[in-house]
Amino acid sequence: MTQELRRTLGLFDAVTIGLGAMIGAGIFAALGPAAGAAGPGLLYGLGIAAVIAYCNALASARLAARYPASGGTYVYGRERLGEFWGYLAGWAFVVGKTASCAAMAMTVGAYVWPGQAHAVAVAAVVGLTVLNCLGVQKAAWAARVIVAVALAVLAAVVVVCAGSDGAEGGRLGGGFGEDGFTGVLQAAGLLFFAFAGYARIATLGEEVRDPERVIPRAILVALGITLVVYAAVALAVVSVLGTGALAESAAPLVDAVRAAGSSWLAPVVRAGAAVAALGALLALILGVSRTTLAMARDRHLPGALAAVHPRFQVPQRAETAVGAVVAVLAATADLRAAIGFSSFGVLLYYAIANASAWTLSSRPAARALPALGLTGCLVLAGTLPRASVVWGAVVIAVGAGVYAVRRSFGPVRNG
Repeated sequence: MTQELRRTLGLFDAVTIGLGAMIGAGIFAALGPAAGAAGPGLLYGLGIAAVIAYCNALASARLAARYPASGGTYVYGRERLGEFWGYLAGWAFVVGKTASCAAMAMTVGAYVWPGQAHAVAVAAVVGLTVLNCLGVQKAAWAARVIVAVALAVLAAVVVVCAGSDGAEGGRLGGGFGEDGFTGVLQAAGLLFFAFAGYARIATLGEEVRDPERVIPRAILVALGITLVVYAAVALAVVSVLGTGALAESAAPLVDAVRAAGSSWLAPVVRAGAAVAALGALLALILGVSRTTLAMARDRHLPGALAAVHPRFQVPQRAETAVGAVVAVLAATADLRAAIGFSSFGVLLYYAIANASAWTLSSRPAARALPALGLTGCLVLAGTLPRASVVWGAVVIAVGAGVYAVRRSFGPVRNG
């Protein structure tokens, strides 16, 4: 089997895959927990998450243009900082984003059939894994449809809520919650989970046409669109629910349209939420499998996972392995715990990306944003819920220990 992937994705496809990864994750999964942490300061948390995401996006764009290969920060860290840091980035990404996959699958199940959420989640993982194995171009076309549906539903929610009197509503930006600014930082860390979808564009670098030009543009366009959508939806939902009800709601957008007096729209919103979460899950599986492919090429993971199917030009073995692990997690996962755990791993991943970008230039102006991004990632990771920090640190330490043991037997990389 060939070891190279085919470049078939253009700018529109790359932007769409990034949007599919972000829109579903942020609005339908992270908004409620973030509101619980920040209270009226939710928009402050959103703004902080956006600033850190912007720093990370620029770092990723610069690095992807220099190293347009599958693997994202796994490759960047390896090339700029050394083998260990690349490995640690890849480990953090695979572990964190596998938890993200489980969270998105559970979101699908919760909206489609709450009584059988785990079964629906597993079925969604199996179906999307099969789709991804048939070729990345098919996945990109599916992402276009999913993003269009999700944006249409979110627009309807914003319009309905904006036209409501909002009897139960609240306001944002008037202060902080019970935990003060620490709660805002925690909310930013949870909301960062929602912005991290642009990584999927970089991890697909080997399948993008003209990557030096397309990848940086796609990352920034997808991030900008997502920030506008998040802010609009957050303002609309809080205007009718308030941050307290938003924090307690299992399906906040559904509750928002009901509170706005448009219960007829609730089934549409449920369907849209499920479709958006499917889009996020689709893009997440793509990204995790490509990083798995890159790590397998260097023998940090079993070499058999590096095989690329000669007909479909996708890493089918890596896709299948990732899908199997996610299916197991989707059968047992807790949604909110998965979000916090995922955020910890992904923030560490982007800390290494910023450190890698910092080495690209010695000019102070060029190093300012990577330094801000690195600091922001570490601060947000430390302010996540305690259980997420503890378990995240344990899993990262285990990964580092495995690397040290393997390294003691000789060079790990196969070259």
